[in-house]
Amino acid sequence: MRNDTRLSRMLHVLIHMARHENPTTSDAIAQMLTTNPVVVRRTMALLKKEGYVRSEKGHRGGWTLAKPLAEITLLDIHQALGSSSLFAIGLSTDHPECLVEQAVNAALTDAFDAAQALLIERLGSVTLEELAKDFERRYQSL
Repeated sequence: MRNDTRLSRMLHVLIHMARHENPTTSDAIAQMLTTNPVVVRRTMALLKKEGYVRSEKGHRGGWTLAKPLAEITLLDIHQALGSSSLFAIGLSTDHPECLVEQAVNAALTDAFDAAQALLIERLGSVTLEELAKDFERRYQSL
């Protein structure tokens, strides 16, 4: 099963966009992510719908941030992208009448719920500005 990398890839894009004054084209983003501009436009449209980016048409157009990085959390972007499952581990439902399967699934569900709540809390507490500052520190130490 492939990992869903949309969150990390879009966070990457947004930090780069914040570092540039001019709009960033879908073609430039696609090149950065080694993907197709159509995929970029589709994904950026999700962020636009939630008010995190805006698009400018025409010559010198492209994507720009609609909010400061300090006002955007990792959770905001995760949710804007459709809140895909945070875990790839699933429950077995081959024998729902089996008491062992029920016990296993109950234990796993409790563990997944607790882990997901913790992860969501953490994603909601980290802003994109913090990521940008971390980048700057790393860049300065080169």
